[in-house]
Amino acid sequence: MDDPNNKGNSSSSYDSSSLSQPFLSKPPIITYPPIEEHDSQQDSESNQQYLHISYNHSPRSFKDIPFLILFLLFLLSTFAFGIFSIFHRNTNFTTLSSYTFDSNTTSCINPSFSSTSYPYFLSSSSPFTKDLTWTLVITFFLSLPMCYILLLSLKHYTKHLVYASLPFFILIPIFLNVYWFVACTVKPSCSDAFPLVYRILVLGFVFLVIGVIVWILVLNWHRVELTVSIIGVASDALSWNMGLFGVLPCLTIGLVVYYVPIVVFLVFAKYNGKVVPRKLHGNEYGCVWKEDSWVPAYFALAILTMLWSASAMLEAQVYVISGTIARWYFSKDYETPTKSIRTSLRNAFGPSSGTICLSGLLIFVVRVVRSVVDNARQEDAPGLVNIVLRCCVNAFLSAVDFLNKFTINFAAITGEAYCSSSRMTYELLRRNLLSAVFVETISSRLLVGIVFVLSAVYTIVACVILKATTNLGADSYFVAATAWVLLIIVLGFLVHVLDIVIDTIYVCYAIDRDRGEVCKQDVHEVYVHLPINRSLRQSNITRTLGV
Repeated sequence: MDDPNNKGNSSSSYDSSSLSQPFLSKPPIITYPPIEEHDSQQDSESNQQYLHISYNHSPRSFKDIPFLILFLLFLLSTFAFGIFSIFHRNTNFTTLSSYTFDSNTTSCINPSFSSTSYPYFLSSSSPFTKDLTWTLVITFFLSLPMCYILLLSLKHYTKHLVYASLPFFILIPIFLNVYWFVACTVKPSCSDAFPLVYRILVLGFVFLVIGVIVWILVLNWHRVELTVSIIGVASDALSWNMGLFGVLPCLTIGLVVYYVPIVVFLVFAKYNGKVVPRKLHGNEYGCVWKEDSWVPAYFALAILTMLWSASAMLEAQVYVISGTIARWYFSKDYETPTKSIRTSLRNAFGPSSGTICLSGLLIFVVRVVRSVVDNARQEDAPGLVNIVLRCCVNAFLSAVDFLNKFTINFAAITGEAYCSSSRMTYELLRRNLLSAVFVETISSRLLVGIVFVLSAVYTIVACVILKATTNLGADSYFVAATAWVLLIIVLGFLVHVLDIVIDTIYVCYAIDRDRGEVCKQDVHEVYVHLPINRSLRQSNITRTLGV
């Protein structure tokens, strides 16, 4: 890691006497000198603007209103046409199979109601269904205290938990790889369907992947201690705002409830049409259902609205987490601010709702375009023009990701519009020699690894219990795998929240550093060790020398 106390750096982040301290040991009280004024009046005015960046406690004004209006138009149109589809439906759709073609009138006539037979899928009283249901219910209820215990462990015993989990990153994949190979070799049905040569190839490929994981860990071993401290700080900040674990799932449930009428509208939209004759082959005619011309357009509108709403809800969750953590960060004496979550919710679905809609729209468009580009790459479309277009699109998508990295976090802190937040965040990080695209990516990977280890251990125990207490046989593997997926989703939610907390604290630390203040001493003691952006440092030195 580069030493941030370089003598040529005029924006030194902490006093050079801290160099005598061990790595990540608690240094003396960190104070930051005020930002040095540049000679030009324009830079001085810009500095004054950024020196006032802090959490906006005052009432906020509405931002990005045009995008809020556009989203509401999509929403109102979806519901309006959906209600119209219910009242305009044609009940003949349910009796389509009873229509016959009348050659005399050249039309479909004489509908008659017939009993509808429902396919038998799976009996709810079967042993498999009961065991699967009980396993998922028990897993879900156990996952909640597991999340709480994991958060407290990350807060108080981060180093112990991380270093204890690291060996299992390698041992569990090795165990599973050897286990399936031996089990498939012993079982005749599996060995006959999967020849030995292919089993050896898969075994070797998995070991190659494990080797890559080992290489990544060795390559980044010097950053593990810093990562441990970052995870500990984020866990501590999240533990002061435990109410987020009640609000965020409610937002997800609210999105599902919001989807229910739209799905109902899509079902009834299929009922809008009429039964018409169609020539099948030769002189034979049949009766088919012909949808009204507006139905496909409504499907496109409703699906776009649902996808945009999902992206906006994800951004709203980021906004609520960021606003809550930022308000706690800028509070005094580690006091948990009252009504911080309520304030963040009010800002997210009030003054900043247009900003969230714009951010959600951009993320949705980026994902759609990236999916199209990936599909085009898989099709291996020839031609130099296609290659150039793909390069241009990838460059554009990377630029959007670059600008969008901390935009919502900053908007939640300051209440600025989307474009202003994007520009001001980049300038804030650039002025303080901090990277706009890197916080500490190893922290996310370590958290995912810890979740993988915990869920894998739980799955192995669940599989052993199922084999010992039930008669599922080979189906016990499927039931255990389903429980593993559920546990991964629940614990992955905790990792997702911690990632957003890490980004938010990073922006708050940059604001502190820009103002020469220290709101949370232990945060500065950790984040001060993040690597400095070399390109920004060189540009600032060049600018200072007047080159």
